[in-house]
Amino acid sequence: MTETLTIGFLPLVDAALPILAKEHGFAEEVGLNLEFLRDMSWATVLDRLLYGHADAAHLLAPLAIATTLGIGRPARPLSVPFVLGLNGNAITVSNDLAGKLQPEGGLGNAEEVGKRLAKVVEPSGRRLCFGVVHRHSSHNYMLRYWLAACGIRPDRDIDIVTVAPPYAADALESGEVDGICVGEPWNSVSVERGVGRIVLTTAQIWRRGVEKVLAVPTAKLEEKRDAFERLIVAMRRAGEHFVDPANWEANAEILARPEYVGADPALIHHAISDRLRLQQGGELIHYPDFMFQFREAANFPWVSQAGWLYAQMMRWERRGFDREASEKAMAVFRPDIYRAALSGRDSPLPGASSKVEGGIAAPLGVSAQQGRLVLSPDKFFDGKTFDPEKLEAYLSSLDQ
Repeated sequence: MTETLTIGFLPLVDAALPILAKEHGFAEEVGLNLEFLRDMSWATVLDRLLYGHADAAHLLAPLAIATTLGIGRPARPLSVPFVLGLNGNAITVSNDLAGKLQPEGGLGNAEEVGKRLAKVVEPSGRRLCFGVVHRHSSHNYMLRYWLAACGIRPDRDIDIVTVAPPYAADALESGEVDGICVGEPWNSVSVERGVGRIVLTTAQIWRRGVEKVLAVPTAKLEEKRDAFERLIVAMRRAGEHFVDPANWEANAEILARPEYVGADPALIHHAISDRLRLQQGGELIHYPDFMFQFREAANFPWVSQAGWLYAQMMRWERRGFDREASEKAMAVFRPDIYRAALSGRDSPLPGASSKVEGGIAAPLGVSAQQGRLVLSPDKFFDGKTFDPEKLEAYLSSLDQ
């Protein structure tokens, strides 16, 4: 008998895996019928999930943690059994600002672009304003991490506001913001309109930064655990299909449909093939692993990634360290569910559930419960690392 799961999502390329699991029949093969609820803001996606309109959601990883901890609204426990992808975001700024930050064109070096931005924000006058997709988003925390490491104080030297992804290009065009940190295709939409230039990707800030996740109310996950384990199998199949160059064009056409992303398939094709046009009329450039999928257990919910997000949340919420809250935050990521779903299948499973983030400088073979696993560099641009076993000390070391 086929079981139906309803999944909420925003029109972004990184919503791909559940969509492609349905469209290519991978979900049907494991006895699932997937239905989708398309929204235009993360707040609405979350509301639908919490109020039972959806069984699961394509969601911002930090938002799942904040919701579980009761930051911004009454606490509702969510679980993350699957990461939908790593990175895939960029920083796009107005053409005028781009000329000051990256006058030579091309993708800038994160440290150099940050130094130039620091000089721009020094003079008195109107403060620059950047848009991010949600207060509790990796976009917000990656942007703030970069700014602070470059000597720029978020909320003091520069303003950061919330703009829903489908309106990010509009906000840049209207002059409401000077820059945006958003997922694809909305950076490329800004470039095609001629209202901005891409100067950095978030993969240049943290090479393996966690992005969107499949979030499920914890009680719902326990109630329908078998169905969600089957969904993980289907999405892994979709991920394997997604990264095959032979399928890029067809998948871009599917994702471009109005009921999904609703954007130019060419722009979507660029994103899934790790190519970006940085400025209107410019050549496409290839940035390897811009949108990282499938390989190296990219979809594994590392507890340490949840820990890094929690640390940034506490940093910018200006809250003190709380051991119980940190444990609860890291328990949102559920490697146990991921392992149970894929055990005995042709999929590498890490032997550990946590690691030192930013600690891999060269390809590294790691212990695996199943299969063979080699992890590529995952460095932060400033050379720092995050050890979840030393979370309190890490927080104490950070400037705000």
